[in-house]
Amino acid sequence: MINFFLIILSLFISYNASAQGDQVEQRKKHFNLEDALGIQGYDPVAYFIQNKALKGSKAFTATYLGIPYRFISEDNKNAFLINPQKYEPQYGGWCAYAMGLDGSKVKVDPKTFKIIDNQLYLFYNFFFNNTLNDWNKDEVNLKSKADTYWKTAFE
Repeated sequence: MINFFLIILSLFISYNASAQGDQVEQRKKHFNLEDALGIQGYDPVAYFIQNKALKGSKAFTATYLGIPYRFISEDNKNAFLINPQKYEPQYGGWCAYAMGLDGSKVKVDPKTFKIIDNQLYLFYNFFFNNTLNDWNKDEVNLKSKADTYWKTAFE
């Protein structure tokens, strides 16, 4: 009887490891990993705690489901590790406006962001085109569409 339970437990552990491996690969495929880092090395916690975009340090690095992030301090890193879903950027770190417009993955300027309902949204802001301004004009509609587009990326 014990052998039966050990076999079942082993199968369960193998299945979970395989499922998590698939999730990691999907995330790596769909997340914005410019410079091989989430948010180009900016600290995801700093957006919430310090209310600004701050470049993290290589000394304070953590990986969550395949996505590496950098932090400005051990405290920020630990806060992230306790609740990574709270701090990860929406839409894999791609431009929220572009995601809401047509589901496209457009690079961002990590210094152009907005916190909405305790979630981080990043925006394209280059060549006199700040998409945060456009987002603010139709946020409810764009957010709804972006949520739908992002969800379909993982189906």
